[in-house]
Amino acid sequence: MTAAETRRPDGAQTRIHNIGYRSYDGPRLGRAYARRSLYSQSLRGAYGLGRSAKSKVLPVILFAVMCVPAAIVVAVAVQTKMTDLPLDYTRYAITTQAVIGLFLAAQAPQSVSRDLRFRTVPLYFSRPIERGDYVAAKFAAMASALFVLTASPLIVLYLGSLLAKMDFADQTKGFAQGLVSVALLSLLFAGLGLVVAALTPRRGFGVAAVIAVLTISYGAVSTVQAIADVQGSTGAVPWLGLFSPITLIDGVQTAFLGATSAFPGGHGPGTGTGAVYLLVVLALIAGSYAALMRRYRKVGL
Repeated sequence: MTAAETRRPDGAQTRIHNIGYRSYDGPRLGRAYARRSLYSQSLRGAYGLGRSAKSKVLPVILFAVMCVPAAIVVAVAVQTKMTDLPLDYTRYAITTQAVIGLFLAAQAPQSVSRDLRFRTVPLYFSRPIERGDYVAAKFAAMASALFVLTASPLIVLYLGSLLAKMDFADQTKGFAQGLVSVALLSLLFAGLGLVVAALTPRRGFGVAAVIAVLTISYGAVSTVQAIADVQGSTGAVPWLGLFSPITLIDGVQTAFLGATSAFPGGHGPGTGTGAVYLLVVLALIAGSYAALMRRYRKVGL
């Protein structure tokens, strides 16, 4: 400031500018709206909606890979006039577990890792949304995306069975059992996938970690089960299935949903052991949610 400027009277140096700011007097939608918006955005993002064309390629391909075999099964059943589907509703997700695992590995890190990497989580936690809202929305969106992926081929199978004029009561019962099975699978896989993905802000590490958790656990459990079956320790086969996510779902649907077990020798759990399977599944779902809440109590602060 020059000497001439310091001698100016205060009135000559003061400027008041009306830049048109006005207070907001519209509706305040609150936490529920913010939670719904985050859920919708995360669910759409899992299938690349609202994102670049490149982001849509993998989820669309995986969705097609899930549904095309069901359409082929239906076409064969209709043309050959089968009285029952060659593949049970409860077996479809077990058969296509690799596709489900790839979808989860690709989309769980996309859902949470980018927020951690670019430090946008504190923005979500500003008013009105809270940590519990963020975790609930992300968990529900990932579970919903998996349910859409796993339930769609079951719908194709069910509609095809009705088109082929198969027994309505049997097909409806099997379809309902299949939906319950994939609902449990979706909740379990969503929780585990998000927990693993939230451990690192690097999406690539998250993808590799999710694949490793699902693949290594299933491979190890299946190998040990096969060894136990060959050595005649068939009683150990059902208990070994408690240590892998997909074998947990297999055990629950074998015990309670009338499914045929994919365990070596078909030695699935009975009702008593199945109750343990169900408790472990529910505990893992609740534990995953609690782990995410704990993770986001510290992150970004």
